[in-house]
Amino acid sequence: MNGRVTVRLARPEADAPGILSLYRPYIEQTAITFERDVPTREEFTARVRSIAEAFPYLLLEIDGELAGYAYAHRQAERAAFDWNAELSIYLSEAWAHRGLGGPLYALLMRLLAMQGYINFYAVITGSNAGSIAMHERMGFARIGLHERTGYKLGQWHDVVWMHRRVGGDVPGRLVPVGALSPEAVGREIKETEAEIEEKLRICQAKTLDRWSDL
Repeated sequence: MNGRVTVRLARPEADAPGILSLYRPYIEQTAITFERDVPTREEFTARVRSIAEAFPYLLLEIDGELAGYAYAHRQAERAAFDWNAELSIYLSEAWAHRGLGGPLYALLMRLLAMQGYINFYAVITGSNAGSIAMHERMGFARIGLHERTGYKLGQWHDVVWMHRRVGGDVPGRLVPVGALSPEAVGREIKETEAEIEEKLRICQAKTLDRWSDL
């Protein structure tokens, strides 16, 4: 494992099948998502395309392998909610629990702020303690609990709502992600890639240290 990191915006037609493959185990084996039926490739491609028209849909690749993705979408439909975004992140099992999600999520928030979004929301299954802790580290606060609201895998699950606010009190004009300065987006991506590469180096060093103790 060389740890070559690439972060980029998704290309819906080309990338949707790989994203769906990463997402499938979450649908079939966990309550992290409440989706219960795996969408078809066509349905999922249309979903990615619709989101990516306005919002960042970020992919994390390590040594050419899709390791995770993060994206945002509208939090609610009424016009007064235009400056709100609901965020999501998924990592492949092979790359989870290494601290890689935080930098990717932070990049997503920075790009959303550049677009003009002010309120960030996360809707998290109550048993997903790792995600809740990550959001708290990143400045989100718990604002609500829906008890026993989702039934999946033979049991009821709570949902925790979390919120972080950025920007001023007066909302400005929103711009789609494609209208952001490519140079500015590129700088943010390079910063994130460097941060993730450093985390991978630390993880690799810790692994080598454990082997040296045997």
